[in-house]
Amino acid sequence: MTTVRKLSAAQPDFAQQLQQLLSFDATLSPEIEQRVAAILADVKHRGDAAVVEYTNRFDKLSATSMADLEVTQTDLKAAYERLPTKEQNALKTACERVRKYHEHQKQPSWQYEDEDGTLLGQQITPLDRVGIYVPGGTAAYPSSVIMNAIPAHVAGVPEIIMVSPLRGGAEQDRVMAAAWLAGVTRIFTIGGAQAVAALAFGTETVPAVDKITGPGNAYVAAAKRQVFGQVGIDMVAGPSEILVICDGHTNPDWVAIDLFSQAEHDEVAQAILLCPDADYIAKVEASIEKLLPGMPRADIIRASLGNRGALIQVADLDEACEIANQIAPEHLELSVADPHQLVSKIRHAGAIFMGAYTSESLGDYCAGPNHVLPTARSARFSSPLGVYDFQKRSSLICVSADGAHQLGQIADTLATGEGLPAHALAARLRVRAEA
Repeated sequence: MTTVRKLSAAQPDFAQQLQQLLSFDATLSPEIEQRVAAILADVKHRGDAAVVEYTNRFDKLSATSMADLEVTQTDLKAAYERLPTKEQNALKTACERVRKYHEHQKQPSWQYEDEDGTLLGQQITPLDRVGIYVPGGTAAYPSSVIMNAIPAHVAGVPEIIMVSPLRGGAEQDRVMAAAWLAGVTRIFTIGGAQAVAALAFGTETVPAVDKITGPGNAYVAAAKRQVFGQVGIDMVAGPSEILVICDGHTNPDWVAIDLFSQAEHDEVAQAILLCPDADYIAKVEASIEKLLPGMPRADIIRASLGNRGALIQVADLDEACEIANQIAPEHLELSVADPHQLVSKIRHAGAIFMGAYTSESLGDYCAGPNHVLPTARSARFSSPLGVYDFQKRSSLICVSADGAHQLGQIADTLATGEGLPAHALAARLRVRAEA
């Protein structure tokens, strides 16, 4: 039997119970941090030789040089052509939809002119080169390629360098095919902290990038944290999360499976249901018991639901929205009759899935929006990965003579007040002498 805690928002200690439910020990492992720091330093010092050595050691390969670890564009195209037509079409459609969505995120540079002729504005330019990390080895994730590479491509990034510990076979063909369709420039079959180091510092073969995006294991996450500042990173993601708000009218089997869709990621993933109908909550619980034995990842789902899952009864949908904003989930399903009325009450969520037919899994693969989302309540201040993550903004200032006269007096006063006389003088020199 699966034990999923059942809570009620009416309980006097509900706030404390919710806090305990959301708490997650993200304490960094000193051992992992030290090992990663050593790998980063070694790759920075020895370059290709260190990357090859660590790749052979950790991934049990026998590469003699980085040439053995680079995949050509010809290889990518061949991988795509090996796929069955159905899979080719699925990847192409997913890429097209993701590209179309992200095209809407592009913003133009802009400028305006003050009354005195001073021009002010903002110039938006793409990053020169980015690196995307795609997990591999025991599993393959073509969706991660699509979600990381396409927004970079749409942003106008001229070089997209992908690293992934690909090991051949049909699963890896899907990853390479996705890279072919998504516009990846170069691929190296390396993973772990050594791959992050190669991207951050550059080697004789791997070019240094400006930003690294994409998920990975604890070593990859630690490496991204440690190279931040040398390069930009997207985020350090925590366990997967789903929160379902339901009015009690969706097929309970659908809701149970949607909870499973995140719980199956790992034993510390979080799946929560908020509903005002106690009888419906009981039906979802019954669906969980009925459906779980048939799930291939049943043991992981069972552990996840037992560790951090919950079925929570609320007074009404308004209270459900208040609690959802406290949780700030990665994925939020509004499985209600009128999601458009409810969505305006949601302030914090990575992605909002509106209506009973909108399963979270559609967003993971092909709906269009990005599936790289903020976790661990960071949706309170963070956004999904997007085109804007692969661009930067430069302020434009072109001051006219009249503007220098007016602004110079203001800057002179403020700089003098801050005790910065050179600042003040630079402004004052451009102020016209009064007649």
